Formats: sequence, C-alpha cells, structure tokens
Amino acid sequence: MSESIKAIIVGIVQGLTEFLPVSSSGHIVIAQQLLGLQFDPEENLLFAIVLHLATALSTIVIFRKDILKIIKGIFQFKWNEETKYSWYILLSMIPATFVGFFLKDTLEELFSNLLIVGMMLLVTSCLLFFANRAKNTSKSIGTKEAIIIGLAQSCAALLPGLSRSGSTISTSILLGVDKSAAARFSFLMVLPLILGASAKMVLDLNVEYQSLASLTIKPSSLLLGFIAAFVSGLIACTWMINIVKKAKLTYFAIYCFTVGITVITYSFFYS
Repeated sequence: MSESIKAIIVGIVQGLTEFLPVSSSGHIVIAQQLLGLQFDPEENLLFAIVLHLATALSTIVIFRKDILKIIKGIFQFKWNEETKYSWYILLSMIPATFVGFFLKDTLEELFSNLLIVGMMLLVTSCLLFFANRAKNTSKSIGTKEAIIIGLAQSCAALLPGLSRSGSTISTSILLGVDKSAAARFSFLMVLPLILGASAKMVLDLNVEYQSLASLTIKPSSLLLGFIAAFVSGLIACTWMINIVKKAKLTYFAIYCFTVGITVITYSFFYS
C-alpha cells in the first residue's frame, strides 16, 4: 500500500473521529501503527497538525454563521453576548496554550506510545459514562466553566487517547451545562488553538527544514491527508450536530472501553 493511500485512510479516520468523543489523536496513532505510516517525531506532529487543520476548516464551514455572528458582536465594542462568548473561548485557550508552548517535546514522545493511547481511551470511556448519567439543564457557559473546560482540553492535548471533544463535552455536562451548548462550545473553542498551533509549526518548519524536499513525508501525502480529513470532517460534523441532543454517550463509552482494552493488549503482546 502506497504512502499516499495510507495518508488518505488516516485522514478519513481523523475527519470521522474529530467530532466524535472517541479521541481523534488516539485513532491517528493507532491507524499509523497498523498501517506502518511512521515518520520522525517532528513529522508525525506535522502530519497530525495538518489533519487537525483540515477538520478545523470543516468546523469553520459548518459553524460559519455562528463565527460571523461572534465576530460582528465583538466589533460592536460592547459587552454583549458575543463578546462574553469570545471571552470564554479565550479563557479556555490558556491552559492548552501553555501545554503547546512548554510541553512540546513531551507531546512528541507521548504521541507514539500505543500503551498510553489505550489507557487514555479507558479514561475517556469513564468520563463519557459519568457524563451520560448527569441530568440535562439549560445552564450556559460561564467564566468558571470556561476555565475548567480549558483545563480538560489541555489534558486532552497532552495525552493521546484522551478525547478532546469527549473530555470537554463531558466536563461541561458534569458542570451542569446544557448538552447542546456544551457541544457547540467544544467545537468552537478549539479553532483558535488549531490555527495558532498550525502557524507555529509553519514557523518551526522554516527554521528546521530549508525546503519541502528535505522532508521524508511526501508533500502530496500531506495534501491528500488534508483533503480526506476535510471532506470526512464535514460529514461527521454535520452528523454530530443533528444527533448531539439525543445521542447517548454510553455507546461511545463502550466503544472507547473496547478499543482501549484492545490497544493495551496489542501493545503488550505485539509491540
């Protein structure tokens, strides 16, 4: 199987799992391990960011009206609902920004460890299980909730297998936030981080790689992976918007538990 085909498969996996509470980063690691699509640590992280940028773009397309409404509200220069919402997003970004800037080397090491992926999938399963038992309310996001959800997101950024959407949505629900509001905030809060991380990676590449020719991963594979993640992300995001209010997290908890146990067993006997 060629590198390009493998990149497309991993891109599809990223797009489908980014919006489901099953850890897209964990599934990327699993898919790359099974397909043998491995590069050096820097390029593994580059490939992951390219795929996340693709799903970020699909999020922008799906939530374009919400994003435009927030931007228009900000430029009214008033303390309105849109300004408050953007403030909550900003607060939620602080912990993950710290992780991205100061724990970059740790991230590169952990994102190739299959055992950690399996263990964190079990943690994701537990979060989803307890969140599913929480009662739904009409509570919205506030300052306290934004900070705590941001901490949950930073943990997911550091630990592959710990679902970002799963941990942020579950944390929101456990804090009493309305399920629909929790999902919306989870999808929107990650956009600035992904765009910022992608910009930082481009700057890093300008320093470490003088040309694309020095990369062992083919530029065409990056492009095909991006397109596959974008298209599948559009499909998954649209699907999740329609079912998030009535979807039961228990199914995702069972899935994460099953995959987690399988991955842990595989890492012990076959790695």
